[in-house]
Amino acid sequence: MKKQRFTEEQIIAVLKEQEAEAKAADLCRRQRISETTFYNWNAKYGGLSPFNVL
Repeated sequence: MKKQRFTEEQIIAVLKEQEAEAKAADLCRRQRISETTFYNWNAKYGGLSPFNVL
């Protein structure tokens, strides 16, 4: 199984950062992830906060 590059807490932090900003493309470029990855994360972790993840 492939090791994840980002923890769930880091993924949620990226999604929260996008809520404060306007463009997902700029955030993806800065975090060095694809927009597809970002939108997959958003679908999976969109409603979570760092305190809901175990």
